[in-house]
Amino acid sequence: VSDVLKEVEVQEPRFISSLNEMDNRYEGLEVISPTEFEVVLYLNQMGVFNFVDDGSLPGCAVLKLSDGRKRSMSLWVEFITASGYLSARKIRSRFQTLVAQAVDKCSYRDVVKMVADTSEVKLRIRDRYVVQITPAFKCTGIWPRSAAHWPLPHIPWPGPNRVAEVKAEGFNLLSKECHTLAGKQSSAESDAWVLQFAEAENRLQLGGCRKKCLSLLKTLRDRHLELPGQPLNNYHMKTLVSYECEKHPRESDWDESCLGDRLNGILLQLISCLQCRRCPHYFLPNLDLFQGKPHSALENAAKQTWRLAREILTNPKSLEKL
Repeated sequence: VSDVLKEVEVQEPRFISSLNEMDNRYEGLEVISPTEFEVVLYLNQMGVFNFVDDGSLPGCAVLKLSDGRKRSMSLWVEFITASGYLSARKIRSRFQTLVAQAVDKCSYRDVVKMVADTSEVKLRIRDRYVVQITPAFKCTGIWPRSAAHWPLPHIPWPGPNRVAEVKAEGFNLLSKECHTLAGKQSSAESDAWVLQFAEAENRLQLGGCRKKCLSLLKTLRDRHLELPGQPLNNYHMKTLVSYECEKHPRESDWDESCLGDRLNGILLQLISCLQCRRCPHYFLPNLDLFQGKPHSALENAAKQTWRLAREILTNPKSLEKL
């Protein structure tokens, strides 16, 4: 992937790879599941645009040319629509073409294939792994209006210092297909960018056994909840850990000795979300992370999750064999 991105950069210097190897791991690489990965490719220069999230597109926002700014002042001039929006779809389409050309040229072309039938940039590697490469803008020092309710005033977690850090960390705008917009074809929607809070979420989950708890939940999901219709992914687990932190705001609640209680609490909350067919995004509660999932798949996932929870509740050695 790194080599493909280097070739893209040679062809088009505006797409600079932000995938860097540090201490034997890659910065900028997110593990989605044991065979799926996402690389976020940060683009330069967003300054001539206003960030607009008025709630009309849950989970998304648009970038509109600032009043009086000329289109020619933007590095991305040819991707700006007649209405002045910077089109996420147009940028992604251009990037997809460049990646396809780079794959054709690279020495790995026998083992790397572009995934067809999607507007997203996905590489299938050795017929086993899928890596999605997502163009994005990093937005620091601003906080979206659609997340303005956070943090809730009556909850002591995460405390003012951590809140200030998280808000300074900001968020990302990703160019990817947005499931809440499926079937909507108006131009603003196809130009919209998806809001993502990966760094903010990671920062919230520092300390105590939070990371270990998430790691166990991901393993349980990968081994036991990889189900037809793909009702559950690891992002649902990450979201529920954040909600559990609100319910148990004291640091002592996240001591290693409480790990079993936190796991049980999260699995029971997950069953409740699956039965109600709704899992609100932690920062954007109007966005339902189960939207578009088949009801039968959610019901099946609720049954399987209940089996897991019951096993953990009744068998002290359950995690050794699960």
